[in-house]
Amino acid sequence: MENNVLLNGVEIKTELPGPNAKKVIKEDEKYLATSTKSLPVVASRGLGCYIEDVDKNVFLDFSSGISTTNIGYGNQYVISKVQDQLHKLWHFAGTDFYYEEQVESAKALINVSPGSHDKKVFYTNSGAESNEASLKLARSYTKRPQFIGFIGGFHGRTMGALAFTASQPIHHDGFFPEMDGVTHIPFPDPYRNPFNIDGYDDPDGLTNAILDYLEDYVFGKFLPSNSVAAILVEPIQGEGGYVVPPRDFHKKLMELAHDNEILYIMDEVQTGFGRTGTFFASEYFGVDPDIMSVAKSIASGIPMGASVVKSKYDFEKSGLHSNTFGGNLLASVASRATIEEIKNQDMLGNARKMGDYMNKRLHELQEKYDNIGDVRGLGLMQAIDFVKNRKTKAHFSELRDKTIENAYKKGLILLGAGESGIRFIPPLIINEKQIDEAMNILGSSIKQSL
Repeated sequence: MENNVLLNGVEIKTELPGPNAKKVIKEDEKYLATSTKSLPVVASRGLGCYIEDVDKNVFLDFSSGISTTNIGYGNQYVISKVQDQLHKLWHFAGTDFYYEEQVESAKALINVSPGSHDKKVFYTNSGAESNEASLKLARSYTKRPQFIGFIGGFHGRTMGALAFTASQPIHHDGFFPEMDGVTHIPFPDPYRNPFNIDGYDDPDGLTNAILDYLEDYVFGKFLPSNSVAAILVEPIQGEGGYVVPPRDFHKKLMELAHDNEILYIMDEVQTGFGRTGTFFASEYFGVDPDIMSVAKSIASGIPMGASVVKSKYDFEKSGLHSNTFGGNLLASVASRATIEEIKNQDMLGNARKMGDYMNKRLHELQEKYDNIGDVRGLGLMQAIDFVKNRKTKAHFSELRDKTIENAYKKGLILLGAGESGIRFIPPLIINEKQIDEAMNILGSSIKQSL
């Protein structure tokens, strides 16, 4: 199939995985170190919201490459910009020398990031590396050794970021001791939380319970607040289950942090670049973080990340932090083009509109299947949570896993989130017809899995 042939719908031509895919998977297991593999999809080509594998099977992608391709596959504007740069210069180490394109990319990122204050950008190569940079910025400025993280949070698997990650025990297996100085507190999950508060009916009660726990028990009993450099938090927990906190939570927590001269770091790696219907989820929650970690869709799948920091918190001297490939030329032009496309194609508006439509369709499935305990999300960052019993809210991870497998065999790519959730993160260019296609496959997959 030629690259200019459109992919207009799901089309499964072989058993899955197909014969060519099986060959690649076998060699992958032989030559590549063990990592996280979710589904046996061997991608060959992508266009719009669809992925074609090496056996010419076409899948509807509701993963967006784990939210790295928010503007969809094969965007011609981004391709043209990268191709132009490819013929000029690929790389010359923008950390030691200077690129005009890196400066223009940073200006574009600053322009769409929350707040009107002066900001600077430190470019990285991934979300984990962005968080590492953000943590070093906070420690360098405050000269304080301690941090606050959240149970259920995910910030990466490098040793510093791993100290904050608390979504699955497997991430830590065999890697202790990790970076010292991280204290975890509960995240305000409206559906399940240790305070047994219904956060949907009583959002203020849940928010206050978390704040009181931090102030009265953590700061009041064992951790002096003047030892804490920063709070690192996701606006919406990603790998932990797509958990949306009460709307005032971040605003009140940041006020508490600033009252104690603690910096507020927002990890927008998964929530950024239009995923929630605003450029960054911080905007929805009305907060202007001191430092913001970003990556994933920043350059439409070209490896890149960044820490966006208020200028006054910049490293005080050269050499405190650096890297080799951060702000690579191809990534810089791709990032700037991605931001322009999100604006020009009104992808934020489409994310809000299609997010509402998908949420409606998911609630319809919840009415049909008692094992869907919760439907939650913001924009095109939606999730369902499977339970064995709605009253007990006991996780039903087996049903979740079977549903994802059966959906894959029908041509829909899905990913889990948390212990028993499925996340729905299609490209921001998704339309109603494609959402209906996905929801029909999802419904039949749930029925088949019960």
